[in-house]
Amino acid sequence: MTKLFKALLLALLLPTVAHPGGALTLSWVSLDDATKQVRKDSNKKVLGAKTESIDGREVHVIKILTPDGRIQNLRIDAETGQLLSRDQ
Repeated sequence: MTKLFKALLLALLLPTVAHPGGALTLSWVSLDDATKQVRKDSNKKVLGAKTESIDGREVHVIKILTPDGRIQNLRIDAETGQLLSRDQ
């Protein structure tokens, strides 16, 4: 029974990512995957991308150049992959 418990605990902890603050969070959508999705879904050039902690949640911030020459920042929830906001 103890081996089964240890195996289940290990399986739950393997996909976690440790952050400098010591908190552990599950990352469902990687920064690379979010960036690839933005490139695939639009005719926009990705200028840069980073992951930030905003209001206690991991958010991918992807800087893009729109076809009309404007720069926008897309904020994507790292857990769900949903677009949270877009700077105009």
